[in-house]
Amino acid sequence: MRKGHKVCTVHWLGQIDYLRAWQLQDQLAAEIADGKRPPTLLMLEHPHTYTIGRRGQAGNLLWDKDQLDALGIQVHEVDRGGDITYHGPGQLVGYPLLPLAAPDWGQQRIPQADFVGYVRKLELGLIAALAELGVPAMTRDGLTGVWVAGPPSGKIVSIGVKVDHRGISRHGFALNVAPDPHYWEGIVPCGLSGVKMVSLADYLNPVPGVAETAQVVARAVGSVFDYDMQFETFTIE
Repeated sequence: MRKGHKVCTVHWLGQIDYLRAWQLQDQLAAEIADGKRPPTLLMLEHPHTYTIGRRGQAGNLLWDKDQLDALGIQVHEVDRGGDITYHGPGQLVGYPLLPLAAPDWGQQRIPQADFVGYVRKLELGLIAALAELGVPAMTRDGLTGVWVAGPPSGKIVSIGVKVDHRGISRHGFALNVAPDPHYWEGIVPCGLSGVKMVSLADYLNPVPGVAETAQVVARAVGSVFDYDMQFETFTIE
């Protein structure tokens, strides 16, 4: 470990059900807040799922129940920021569980965390990871996430987070590696009409695997937050 740097453990979970991963976030975040676990980054894939954040609009879910059931898509309303997004095989999802409260927080109900600064750092880490993979990316003024100028141009990373009452970050980011683009047709992604969702598969051949991409992303995100990333196996009970 580098002197002066903190440790963050990284766990690759493979494909895991959305609700189970949400439950796991709650469990691990409590352990981090209690000092029983270091900051943690969960890296994984989900089965086909639409999640609707606190700013979500019902009209941004375009497919009806019959269409959703026919394709085996779960729909969950969640407590992160943002609107509606898609998760599924071929997409890397990262859930950073990091203590963000300021040192003088004092256990107030709402932690004095630099929420916007945290999101900006996530974006910078993901842009650095994409550059390492060979895909130049950027942010856009007034919008959250990471974009590619193209061609084709579009959004490659979605971000939706929260900070819990103990100052631990929850939820996180979704980077499109090679998901089936058909599933984006069932929603207005992130509530942004006319936005095209793109993936690494649009720019790279061969396309790296999701687990391989996770290694690159974890190192880049860790660097931005001054963490030494320690990759460890994790058994889900």
